[in-house]
Amino acid sequence: MSVSAIHPHEHQSGLAVETPPYVTVVLPCYNEQDHVVLELERITAAMDASGYSYELLVIDDKSTDSTLSVLRDVAPKYPNMRLMPFRRNGGSGTARRIGTQEARGKIVVWTDADMTYPNERIPEFVQYLDENPDVDQVVGARTTEEGTHKWARVPAKWLIRMIAQRLSGMKIPDLNSGLRAFRRDVSLPYLRLLPPGFSCVTTITMAFLSNQHPVDYLPIDYAKRSGTSKFHPFRDARRYILQVLRMVMYFDPIKVLMPVALWIMGLGFAKLIADVIRYDLRVTTSTLLAILVGFQIVVLALIGDLVARSRSDT
Repeated sequence: MSVSAIHPHEHQSGLAVETPPYVTVVLPCYNEQDHVVLELERITAAMDASGYSYELLVIDDKSTDSTLSVLRDVAPKYPNMRLMPFRRNGGSGTARRIGTQEARGKIVVWTDADMTYPNERIPEFVQYLDENPDVDQVVGARTTEEGTHKWARVPAKWLIRMIAQRLSGMKIPDLNSGLRAFRRDVSLPYLRLLPPGFSCVTTITMAFLSNQHPVDYLPIDYAKRSGTSKFHPFRDARRYILQVLRMVMYFDPIKVLMPVALWIMGLGFAKLIADVIRYDLRVTTSTLLAILVGFQIVVLALIGDLVARSRSDT
């Protein structure tokens, strides 16, 4: 295992200077009072045994239960834990964005505190990035779906994943897994794109893929969550789909708009031929409108592509 920055301090000119940790585990918490300590124990045990230097950045997203007081009570037991309480609820995406911005590690790990993900495998994800320097993100691909509202989650996630694969041109085993590790410096230009809710994990995946940052996947088990799910099947599915479209539009608008434009123009020209034959060289208004709309979408796609390519962060 490649281990970086194992020693917590080094001496320079007689002064102790703290060495930044190699890994930052960002752990958003919202109403997790009954099991958050078990999750802390599992993560710290795995990271302590790994030999990697790390910090556990725990973000309380303005919980309405006793999560924050529980975290404060146990904080002395976890010297690598850094507690960041929010003054108002910002959503898991906001917590992950701010946590990544505040992270001191070169490798950032995102996971959840609801006992669903195998967080004892976090060192394996870090090691994968160490052993594969050409990979910028590694995602835990769930082999089962154990979440609440399973009847809605499974078809919705399948549809969203198919849309994302079609638009990105890449195979995506799991688009919205909450367990992933990535290189912090690569992620920084895209953090401002993260939405406040669950679709932030979709966004970071699409942002990497759309900008030629390699993303690999490791199969993981997925357990039934502890506590109450915050997932809303219809509202969040809609947000996932819109976020996938936004990301591809942001980075590669031609891939989204050009097929639509060509279909509309193709139908318009086909109707033009039919009109000429049927109406003795006369053309209907709807035919001209279809051709004009298709042409306008082509122009919009080209302008969007020019804007996307002119941005300094891409």
